[in-house]
Amino acid sequence: MLTIYHNAKCSKSRETLSLINEHNVEVSVIEYLKNIPTESELKDLIKKLGVQPFEIIRKGESIFKEKFKGKTLTDQEWIAAMVEYPKLIERPIIVKGEKAVIGRPPENVFQLLE
Repeated sequence: MLTIYHNAKCSKSRETLSLINEHNVEVSVIEYLKNIPTESELKDLIKKLGVQPFEIIRKGESIFKEKFKGKTLTDQEWIAAMVEYPKLIERPIIVKGEKAVIGRPPENVFQLLE
């Protein structure tokens, strides 16, 4: 079973979910802008992705440009920022067990379908 942290307004997120559905894989969809991940959940996702928190920040978002561009924050501060402003979280994130990928490009999901 897969879990996708999904934003229905995002074309890459929709494409990734479509690829999952085409492979008839059971999937749990979490609309992360409505059900915002906790700090603990984000830490777990970041660990599964094998990245640093700043690496999953959407730097093109207006909230990033207005509040965070050019600032140096700790990992914990970036996680807190993502909880406060979930639009900062890169999307979609797909999880299977202890592994996760970012669906950019959507074909990255194939790493979890094999």
